[in-house]
Amino acid sequence: MAGHLGRQRFEPDVVLCSSAVRARQTLGLLELGPASAVLVEDGLYGAGADALLARLQGLDDHLDSVLVIGHNPGMEELLITLVGGGTELPDRFPTGALADLRLPIGRWAELRPGIARLHDFVRPRDLC
Repeated sequence: MAGHLGRQRFEPDVVLCSSAVRARQTLGLLELGPASAVLVEDGLYGAGADALLARLQGLDDHLDSVLVIGHNPGMEELLITLVGGGTELPDRFPTGALADLRLPIGRWAELRPGIARLHDFVRPRDLC
């Protein structure tokens, strides 16, 4: 499943980034499109799956895509929550991994557990 994300430019409508130094360093490594808004948020540091889900559900509906740069175990828990388990999930979500989820929703408030499909997953080792 690896491959596509590691070699492309990122053009999300908004990037939600933890205020932690490592998260901001990761943000600095990405090639973002000019239209991507970046929000650095203290609340993402140490946030669990429930808090991350609530933050995403509160996004403005005019946003079509979001990139979240956060921390484990919250990010891995969010992935498991949104995809709902199953064989398509990676066995672990290492530091620096990137998951691309597809969501069949029209409004962010409709985001709920088990609704997402894992489209792509890239581990840092896949980029070498």
